[in-house]
Amino acid sequence: MGSDGYFCSKAPQLGFATFQHVVNSRLSVNLRYDLEKCSQWERCCLSVLPIRALAPIGDEKKPIVTEVESSGEGDKVMVQLNELKEFHKDINLPPKPLTANDYPSLSDGSKMRVAYQGLTGAYSEDAALKAYPNCETVPCDEFETTFKAVELRLADKAVLPIECSIGGSIHHNYDLLLRHRLHIIGEVQLKVNHCLLALSGVRKEELKGVMSHPQALIQCEMMLNDLGVVKVGTHDTAAAAKIVASNGKRDTAAIASSRAGKIYGLDILSEEFQDEDDNITRFLILAREPIIPGTDRPYKTSIVFSLQEGPGVLFKALGVFALRNINLSKIESRPLKEHPLMVVHDSNEEMVTYFDYLFYIDFEASMADPNAQYALENLQEYARFIRVLGCYPVERI
Repeated sequence: MGSDGYFCSKAPQLGFATFQHVVNSRLSVNLRYDLEKCSQWERCCLSVLPIRALAPIGDEKKPIVTEVESSGEGDKVMVQLNELKEFHKDINLPPKPLTANDYPSLSDGSKMRVAYQGLTGAYSEDAALKAYPNCETVPCDEFETTFKAVELRLADKAVLPIECSIGGSIHHNYDLLLRHRLHIIGEVQLKVNHCLLALSGVRKEELKGVMSHPQALIQCEMMLNDLGVVKVGTHDTAAAAKIVASNGKRDTAAIASSRAGKIYGLDILSEEFQDEDDNITRFLILAREPIIPGTDRPYKTSIVFSLQEGPGVLFKALGVFALRNINLSKIESRPLKEHPLMVVHDSNEEMVTYFDYLFYIDFEASMADPNAQYALENLQEYARFIRVLGCYPVERI
């Protein structure tokens, strides 16, 4: 236990940077964020990390090979996502996605390597290039593989979509943040511009089917209904562009980015094909080590916690931020998957069953700000545990 009244304990189900309350002790968070103190705090938290990734909270792993139903009768297009040999520079030979079973050796380190989910040309790759224009991008077949790529030092950082202005939160990725031991070190706000892509010379009137990621199909639903086409879901938008380019069917189009169209040699039939003009996806940047927060610019802190039982406890927990004039920019609740139900006794001594929740919160303050430290101290009175997922600069669109 440290002199500040907190201790880091080995809690495999919660990960690291988990603060637990010490009963009958006066809590005082006075973390001084000069380099020496931050390093001491970081060593304390990182010393409790398990050697391997944490056990899944509840989601089963998806198969590595994805089958995509094409517009033909009964035939299937196999998207092979199983082997990474090298990172080709020729845009006509884009790299195959990294899978959880691939462990290639690292490059000479001359470039930062950023992992993302999808094929070359995916929006996640656009986000990686926006954050690090000169980086070497590492395609991965699944979101979880991007975490493992960074943990195993196959990549330096990862980008992870976390919410969309139209589709809302990506809940599975919230679960992955808790399951793995990476830190949030930044965010990217990417304006998404969907394009309708087809083989050279194809006209809209010839189309019978359109392929894309299910979320992209939803975002273009009205436009697709006007065309009267069959909607076909794929693993990601870039995969749809690749399938359309490779199968040679002139009656099938894809919804993807203009860059994906250039990579796979497709014509743009229509730009800004989405139903809503303001279509923005927020990505998180993840790394093995946290950054040292400062006060030189606006910062955001992301935490996850669970609460004790009791009336108004959520109201009291959120109030610790309001009392210190700290704005909450995001709150997300997820059922605690390992123990989803909580049984309590009401005033009539009857047993009542509730869902037990995890709460993910983004608040607009740096951990170098004493008010943020006092807020987390106050939150300890109501929380079973708190984990700081990251403190990072705010990106303005």
